[in-house]
Amino acid sequence: MQQIPIGQTIHRAGQWSGGVAVCELDYAARFLRRKRLTTTENEPFLIDLAQTTSLNHGDALELDDGRLVEIRAAEEALYRVTAPDLVRVAWHVGNRHTPCQIAGDHLLILADPVIGHMLEHVGATVTPVTAAFTPEGGAYGHGRTHSHEHVATAHDH
Repeated sequence: MQQIPIGQTIHRAGQWSGGVAVCELDYAARFLRRKRLTTTENEPFLIDLAQTTSLNHGDALELDDGRLVEIRAAEEALYRVTAPDLVRVAWHVGNRHTPCQIAGDHLLILADPVIGHMLEHVGATVTPVTAAFTPEGGAYGHGRTHSHEHVATAHDH
């Protein structure tokens, strides 16, 4: 029986090089600790990290056999958000702790009908799109906006 390689070391985007296999994961699937995954060539491997970690587009996992597997953001259902006052709309997105990818003239967020309706209510145009999602990581940690602890008195909604 062939042993499935295990990845326990992460090399962040821009800090590795070489030939690699590729694994495409959507935003939710890139937040993990231990899981069986497959490459785009349908090769299985395991990931076994010390703690739950956010993998970003362009990161690589080093497998115990020495190979690297590049993590790529998979296409998924998103909303492209535009507005005459995009800064105000971005504030509403952030106020709801919604992961957000920021471009010069639009925002990308995960498709969520409730958030989409709220944004339309404050003057945004919300257009469904399918694209890779690589949101901002936030000021408190690598990759996710909720890497910090919430203190009820300081962060009460």
